[in-house]
Amino acid sequence: MKLLKESRRHVVADAGKAHLFYLPYSSQQLRLTLYEAGSHNLRPLAAYLRNFVRGLASKYPFWNRTRGADHFLVACHDWGPYTTTAHRDLRKNAIKALCNADSSEGIFTPGKDVSLPETTIRTPRRPLRYVGGLPVSRRSILAFFAGNVHGRVRPVLLRHWGNGQDDDMRVYSLLPSRVSRRMNYIQHMKNSRFCLCPMGYEVNSPRIVEALYYECVPVIIADNFVLPFSEVLDWSAFSVVIAEKDIPDLKKILKGISLRRYVAMHDSVKRLQRHFLWHARPIKYDLFHMILHSIWLSRVNQVQVQLEG
Repeated sequence: MKLLKESRRHVVADAGKAHLFYLPYSSQQLRLTLYEAGSHNLRPLAAYLRNFVRGLASKYPFWNRTRGADHFLVACHDWGPYTTTAHRDLRKNAIKALCNADSSEGIFTPGKDVSLPETTIRTPRRPLRYVGGLPVSRRSILAFFAGNVHGRVRPVLLRHWGNGQDDDMRVYSLLPSRVSRRMNYIQHMKNSRFCLCPMGYEVNSPRIVEALYYECVPVIIADNFVLPFSEVLDWSAFSVVIAEKDIPDLKKILKGISLRRYVAMHDSVKRLQRHFLWHARPIKYDLFHMILHSIWLSRVNQVQVQLEG
């Protein structure tokens, strides 16, 4: 929101000249403010957003012109999709830019909604500080994962490959101190050919973007996940997508990728990395511009369908 407000190129004072309208809300703030710990009840969050949209519709004419089709929201918290469920037009018509882009739940609509990369900025003042990795010839680890074990996929991954069962497959729940003393988390990613990105509670994971930052080919294990920017990026050129049922064959699949193909994928990671980078002042083709492009393209496609209809 801060970058958008500071952008003279993308924001206009005259609403009549606007192509899209941004709904300024935070799913994270709703969680912190309205969620009762341990209740598992997200209805108060959805009700708040419903009433917020109703207020906009009664105060301004723009929502009612398209029933929300030219409005968009951005939410990267896992609960983001569920906060939109209490308002029919918000859920059905508005463009939802979400990190939790799960096509199986009936909330995220591929082709209309936008899948966002999930990012973790370790040093906000220097967001590019750790970007980069070792060349292919110096990447001694086949595959790496370390993280909390939750959701349906990670326990299966740990059962088959976890905690030192196979030296090629460095898979841990949390990185043991005896291991991290020799090589920390980031160093593991920079030294690995493939970085495993299994879903947690929800389909997306910041490890996908971390892998790209450290020039490690991401291995995405999350059925029904609509990959970010897939309307313009060919993920098969720089990642490996594994079906959840194929986790037992993970090493065989990765070993089956030829060196020539891997080098091409690694080169693609390095070329496409710029599309997943944040900058304090946005630059051409960076993550800020990619998100806005995806939202704009979604609206263009909607209008095109209406014209052809």
